[in-house]
Amino acid sequence: MSGAPLKPMLAMTGQLPTGPDWVYEFKWDGVRALADIVAGRQRLYARSGVEITTAYPELIPLSEQADDVLLDGEVVLFDQAGRPSFTALAERMHVRNAAKAARLAATVPVTYMIFDVLRLGGQDLTGWPYARRREALDGLALGAARWAVPPVFSDGPATYEAAGEHGLEGVMAKRVESTYRPGVRSPDWVKVKLEVTGDFVVGGWRPGARRIGGLLVGVPGADGRLVYRGRVGGGIGAALERELLRELEPLRTTGSPFSGDVPREDARGAIWVTPRVVVEVKYGQRTPDGRLRFPRVLRIRPDKPAEEVDDAS
Repeated sequence: MSGAPLKPMLAMTGQLPTGPDWVYEFKWDGVRALADIVAGRQRLYARSGVEITTAYPELIPLSEQADDVLLDGEVVLFDQAGRPSFTALAERMHVRNAAKAARLAATVPVTYMIFDVLRLGGQDLTGWPYARRREALDGLALGAARWAVPPVFSDGPATYEAAGEHGLEGVMAKRVESTYRPGVRSPDWVKVKLEVTGDFVVGGWRPGARRIGGLLVGVPGADGRLVYRGRVGGGIGAALERELLRELEPLRTTGSPFSGDVPREDARGAIWVTPRVVVEVKYGQRTPDGRLRFPRVLRIRPDKPAEEVDDAS
């Protein structure tokens, strides 16, 4: 895993659970990152396992507040209104040139929202229940201009309402007795989005009045091919179209990556691609066979590998 100490634990999408067994955090619209600090040196790792330390030099001084720790959190870029902006963050997340990263850190700095501690003083804490890990995290007293430990709440509905009032993405519900299960999408963590959205893999596109009239999307099936979930034409403005073409054009291929048949009206004139690009889609409901109704593209998800997409993501 490219040197990363472990894979982050993942949440399932669902309805807001309630009761004394659960606590609640805000869901931040950023990119997941593990901070591994040993002997005063800090390394940041993306969810994929790729090291991203160079991209965020403003987070390096975190190593002055803690040592021999492994932290889990979300790198977020707040806009002028104080709301997370994934669009603005996209300019930062792929930078690997130290000089460019330093310039961006001075003009569009990120904030690391730390919500878990997985190692402390050489001790593996992943087997501890969430409540005990959270107590250990609070005990570190981490906080500065570029990182913070956001609060945790006991009232789920009130947290959900507050997330909406502050323009946040949603709520994370965590079972207080849950251990940290690296790389597992666990029902002990539930993400509750304010919008009905999902992540899907692009298998092709159909030209229309513009170069991209609609994306053909799906989720990986048991055989490795995509299960078709529909054609998505809404939400593709000029800027997003350029971004999509930049990602999709190099992936052109001759055959469909979907298992089974794509409806004739969707497949007609389609340009197929190797299924690597993930997009987040907002939609209304689903048909009985799993197709999306009234879908529109929200954004590309460069931080999410295609193989990690499923109908629960």
